[in-house]
Amino acid sequence: MPLNLRTPQAETREQRLGTITQWEGSAAQLARDSAFTYGCSKGQPNGGRRLCEQTTPFAQASMCAEHIAVTNATIIQNSVVIQHAPIGCAASQSFTCRYYRDLAARRGWELEDPKAMCTNLTEQDMVFGGVGKLEQTIRDAWARHHPKVIFVATSCATGIIGDDVDSVARSLEAELGVIIVTLHCEGFRSRHWSSGWDVIEHGILRRLVTRDATRQDDLINVIHLGGPDVFSPLLGQLGLRVNLVMGGSTLERLAEMSSASATVTMCFVLSYLATGLEQEYGVPEVKAPLPYGLEATDNWLREIARVTGREDRVEAVIARERARITPELERLRRRLAGRKGFVAAGAAFAHGLLADLRELGVEVDSAYSFHHDPAADSGDPRQDSLGHLVETWGDIPNFTVSPDQHFQAHAALVRARPDFVICRHSGTMAALAARMGIPVLPIFYSNDGLGYDGLLTIGRAILRVLPRKRFCTDVAAHSRFPYQRWWLEQTDPYAPIAAPA
Repeated sequence: MPLNLRTPQAETREQRLGTITQWEGSAAQLARDSAFTYGCSKGQPNGGRRLCEQTTPFAQASMCAEHIAVTNATIIQNSVVIQHAPIGCAASQSFTCRYYRDLAARRGWELEDPKAMCTNLTEQDMVFGGVGKLEQTIRDAWARHHPKVIFVATSCATGIIGDDVDSVARSLEAELGVIIVTLHCEGFRSRHWSSGWDVIEHGILRRLVTRDATRQDDLINVIHLGGPDVFSPLLGQLGLRVNLVMGGSTLERLAEMSSASATVTMCFVLSYLATGLEQEYGVPEVKAPLPYGLEATDNWLREIARVTGREDRVEAVIARERARITPELERLRRRLAGRKGFVAAGAAFAHGLLADLRELGVEVDSAYSFHHDPAADSGDPRQDSLGHLVETWGDIPNFTVSPDQHFQAHAALVRARPDFVICRHSGTMAALAARMGIPVLPIFYSNDGLGYDGLLTIGRAILRVLPRKRFCTDVAAHSRFPYQRWWLEQTDPYAPIAAPA
């Protein structure tokens, strides 16, 4: 189904992809039953059964799509973000500030705080509307900062009262002469935070990408979740220049995306932008499994070379890179032999980390994915990262899909009994595992596990955290959980609360 970029609102992941956030079974079963289709009510093509979510009567934790959209808008340089929301929604800016300053230090930007404002909606505004406050805040943002772009992000509150933010944006854009991009990211619109990525990418595609750009045959867009540029050293060997976008970008880089020869995405949660660039601007999306593990990285490079017309160079690059990392990779495999790992991350990133661990010779029989997308936006089966994982590396018998629920993660870890945990971010899962006596490797920047060097990076990091076992054991001896004994002994995250079959 093509993306609808004619409206200011992006369809949620549930609407477009059939994204689910609760499920329990094996990875092979999930890959088979989703069959790269579009969810429970969309039929059963390709032999797949109807894939329906589990249900739970309560939730301990949640993350908001508004937070994701606002964070990724705020770290775009020369912009101001306005949260049309109660002041509590702006609490996330403390995290965004730290994130932006870390990116600035890593990439050599001017070290400064990002620019964000909040309309500070009150109870009175919820009754009479907050359009006047929004107009004044946009004027204040322009007067104070003179940005090149102003983002206006909605919230649950503005969704409830129905403020027409698009009309306000159009009116003041003409008056002030600055681009104003609306981001419709009310938290209640989607069950999963990843819809926030779609919202910011929708706004970028509609308003910030240059139309009718001159094609640059040596330029490739790399859409990533943030972190260091690990792509230029590798793709530079193919004669390609990397346009690194998302995870902190300049407006010039975003505008330039339409002139690239191809686009690759480093996580299929970001596939909206890559698919939109192909659909609207004719920039082909590289459709290949993500570069986790040797074989997948080889094939990823080959597909990039094919799309960009560099097939005569790619085999030499692959041979050179494999020869370079082989000695250390073999040492890591010997040192990690017999170890058992556990992965907790979002969708395709979890699948990639599992491939890395299997490549390193680590035993993995359990994983915890924050959500599952039965398809990517391209609809191309080559982007079926879970199917690729199962086909290449075999099944993961215990594969839990849960939106980072503490009580379910506890049961999953009791069942797995791993030597270490690799998790995205350093929040719920990292703290939980440490309190259970399990060493933790939190990964904030997903670039760390990608490509040939990513295998070495992950292997080295695991060896650094394994010696923390004694410390974590001491922590566990002095930790208590707010659960009754019957749940502390539970090993099935869904057994007592799953809906009847």
